[in-house]
Amino acid sequence: MDQRQALAAFGALSQETRLHIIRMLVVSGPDGMAAGSIAEKAEVSPSNVSFHLKELERSGLITQQRESRSIIYTANYDALGRLIRFLMEDCCGGNAEICAPAAVVVACCAPATKEGLQ
Repeated sequence: MDQRQALAAFGALSQETRLHIIRMLVVSGPDGMAAGSIAEKAEVSPSNVSFHLKELERSGLITQQRESRSIIYTANYDALGRLIRFLMEDCCGGNAEICAPAAVVVACCAPATKEGLQ
């Protein structure tokens, strides 16, 4: 992830409703959530949630797919992992004991290897 991409992601996350939405989508896992359910849980109108989802999608932090008559939104775990790694790449001057808790989080979001392992 380069600085421009990180700024776009942080810009999208710097709004309370969008941060709440991305956290809901992270919790929902790969099944994601329909836009209507997101609006209901976030307690915002459908038009308002549509605006926020568009901003999150534009930043690359979420993806969408159509399922029948619904649009299902999911967190883009690869992009979120890249964002965390961007923040942590020069962590603590190489002092592993300081960075250990953060390294666990970054490892959680690591891209899959060719064997499908994370």
